[in-house]
Amino acid sequence: MASGKFFRTVRIFILLAVLIGVAMGTLATKLRSTSWDDSLWVIIYPMNGDRSEATARYINSLERETFESIEEYMKEEAKKYDLAQIRPITVKMAPIVDKLPPEPPQSPNVLKIIWYSLRLRYWAFMADNYDGPAKDIRMFVLYYDPANHEVLEDSMGLQKGMMGVARAFASWKMESQNNIVITHELLHTVGAADKYDRETGQPIFPEGYADPEKDPLHPQEEAEIMAGRIPMSEIKAEMPKSLWYTVIGPETAREINWIE
Repeated sequence: MASGKFFRTVRIFILLAVLIGVAMGTLATKLRSTSWDDSLWVIIYPMNGDRSEATARYINSLERETFESIEEYMKEEAKKYDLAQIRPITVKMAPIVDKLPPEPPQSPNVLKIIWYSLRLRYWAFMADNYDGPAKDIRMFVLYYDPANHEVLEDSMGLQKGMMGVARAFASWKMESQNNIVITHELLHTVGAADKYDRETGQPIFPEGYADPEKDPLHPQEEAEIMAGRIPMSEIKAEMPKSLWYTVIGPETAREINWIE
């Protein structure tokens, strides 16, 4: 029994030591990323979320070009705010990651959430298989066969750790909407906050509207990227078809340090 406790303590100590090192590197990356002096390297790590053959076939067909619209979108949105860095991000793709991330806690217990965050960051450190220039943001994308998964669990983007875990559909028809989810979580990693009501999913007025001064206000034609949906009325919103039906609004631009 005593031996078991000892080895458990050693494992925790090693885990904390690794995480401290990761945290120091993350802090340096965070300070550099929010200055936007250089293009941030965003690495996409595909994963087979449901372990199905259909999903395996799909992720084996993925290429960097699948995510090219994310890079182009950020470039075009940055122009609207006269950002000095004309290419805010550079998107690359890593090999498929086999080991899936730890499952998030089911309860809102603070200690469990903190422990999960540590475990997730350690998992990301160990799962990182990208052999290339230093990465700034890591986006782990779990794909699921839409034939067996009509609704996916929530995705997440963590500013602490500069990483995200996005859940997407293993379908060529849904790649455009997948890229919306990935971009939304990517923006979380650089400081953007959600702009929708967590209970209803409805975009919050005015910061969650692409055009809050439109008259009449509804229906909107585009979505604010951090709201995720196009407000059609006060109680109804629709998923945009692609990133090109979304915008980075002023409040989000301020949060990610594109404007003051």
